[in-house]
Amino acid sequence: MPKINGNEIRPGNVLEHNGALWSAVKVDHVKPGKGGAFAQVEMRNLRNGSKLNERFRSADKVERVRLEQKDQQFLYESDGMLVFMDSETYEQIELPAELLGDRRPFLQDGMTIIVEFYESEALNATLPQKVTCRVVETEPVVKGQTAANSFKPAILDNGVKVMVPPFVGQDEDIIVNTETMEYSERA
Repeated sequence: MPKINGNEIRPGNVLEHNGALWSAVKVDHVKPGKGGAFAQVEMRNLRNGSKLNERFRSADKVERVRLEQKDQQFLYESDGMLVFMDSETYEQIELPAELLGDRRPFLQDGMTIIVEFYESEALNATLPQKVTCRVVETEPVVKGQTAANSFKPAILDNGVKVMVPPFVGQDEDIIVNTETMEYSERA
């Protein structure tokens, strides 16, 4: 595995540190008045989700891990576990539902997502950036309400509440950005 300097760490990098796999969440480069510069790195453990703040000087060497990404198709959920199938080998894997966090409602039957593997262990799952959802409940359009940035609340078919522009009505399909959890465009 390639070793990188402490000042080369970027958010999203996966590192092997203290015998565990960590994902760099936030990286701040600090140059104090006295002493050498360092990178203050907030990391999340990929196996148990715990967080760690660590300082890396530029002379420190860290193992950078490359995760293998595979497309997996979502089949079903049972007992808090999400079951996915590899579309090439038809092998099935299970991942805990809390891995997706508050983006879990956007996972739809048959959806293809990217699962990241380290050797043969599934560690992380990423939803597509844009997902189509149906508006189940929203306020009716008020005539003359054309203020530049006026948004109204809407409830989607998966139970998530988002803010939508005034022209979006009930039973319309919209596209939601799963990273920001916000309205993107009409479907």
